[in-house]
Amino acid sequence: MRNPGRSWKLLLMTAVVTFAVMVGLTTHSEGQPTAIEPKADQLLRKMSSYLAGLDQFSLQTENTLEVVLRSGEKIQFGNPADALIQRPNKLRAERKGDIVNQEFYYDGKTLTLYQKDRNCYATVEAPSTIDETIDFARESLDVHAPGGDLLYKNTYSLLTEDIISGFYVGMSVVGGMKCHHLAFRGNEVDWQIWIQEGNKPLPKKFIITSKWLTGAPQFTVVVKSWNLSPKLTDDSFTFVPPQDAQKIDFIPRTRGGSSQR
Repeated sequence: MRNPGRSWKLLLMTAVVTFAVMVGLTTHSEGQPTAIEPKADQLLRKMSSYLAGLDQFSLQTENTLEVVLRSGEKIQFGNPADALIQRPNKLRAERKGDIVNQEFYYDGKTLTLYQKDRNCYATVEAPSTIDETIDFARESLDVHAPGGDLLYKNTYSLLTEDIISGFYVGMSVVGGMKCHHLAFRGNEVDWQIWIQEGNKPLPKKFIITSKWLTGAPQFTVVVKSWNLSPKLTDDSFTFVPPQDAQKIDFIPRTRGGSSQR
């Protein structure tokens, strides 16, 4: 049987050489921070402004999380997620997959997390906006909204707060749509984003690489669909406990650690 590892190694080497020629060997060496290239900066700002201007929308995503075993082998876990957003203070998200099965409700006053596999839920008072609530959930409860980085009002500021450099890779195709491919370096993570070409600069794909963890595992978000005019009501963001669901309490996140739910 032909060695698949050798075939993939040759393919990877070819891809690296081809890519280096395509970008003109413009990648920057370690220890030489540079600014974001103007074209990449312009496209990222345009995407952020466009998202901020949407009063409501929904999206379906396909997420992949890599885990590196002690042996060095990488394992991938699928984690599809859907989200409904109505600015400034309503959010509903559902995450289902190999690792977690949760529903996330924010109605402008309270935040509720429902664990479907355990049929239990916790509710807590929440801040008055989506941005503040996402921060509160992450920092105080160790709860992360699916695709949260792309749900903020000012996505640009969030994505670039730890950036060393960024550049425009070129045109690409994601889900049959032509996209601008951008790549960025940060102190803790590197990331790439694919932004739809045209007058609707929507993010179509997002990859985060944890470069200081062994094996440099990646988290990938692929947006399968955007709906910019969903039919939403207050009921869309109201949690109704299923029959026999158990109400529990959030355990606040401890300093230097995580909460346990």
